Amino acid sequence: MLCLDDFYKDGDDPTLPHHNGQVDWDSPHSWDAVTAVETIARLAQDGKAEVPVYAIGADRRVATRVCDVAGSPLFIAEGIFAAEIVGECRRRGLLAGAYALRRPRATTFLRRFARDLAEQRKAPKVLLRRGVALLRAEPAVLRRQTGLGAEAAAAGEILRRVAGMVAGHPHN
Repeated sequence: MLCLDDFYKDGDDPTLPHHNGQVDWDSPHSWDAVTAVETIARLAQDGKAEVPVYAIGADRRVATRVCDVAGSPLFIAEGIFAAEIVGECRRRGLLAGAYALRRPRATTFLRRFARDLAEQRKAPKVLLRRGVALLRAEPAVLRRQTGLGAEAAAAGEILRRVAGMVAGHPHN
């Protein structure tokens, strides 16, 4: 599993997008798509690659780790901006499938809020405000992801398709 959220740009990167005077972390421009694609290409070719470890509370990459997928028939690259690189990965022959998780918005909100609180990612008030904004934006996000080439599907369906790919029976 490759966590694409670790490819966010550092908080002091001058190319970060801003909205209302604050960094817009929900914009795909807050994320390093080029490095993410290059890392996926290295994993596909070499079976391992050095990847960043991003600390959301610090707004920066704090370390690196080796992601080793050698011997695996495929690997999963997941993250909120994964759909942004579907086209490029498809063009390079790196894509077995692209899915956008479709589930009830309230479920997503509650899971995200509980995770962010447990990990102390930001102050609770900030997490709640951001969570509500993301709850409202979720339908538009899903439309954007499908427009970029990801297929919207429920978790169970995605798991069945991935299991089929691993078994050598890709679902088209």
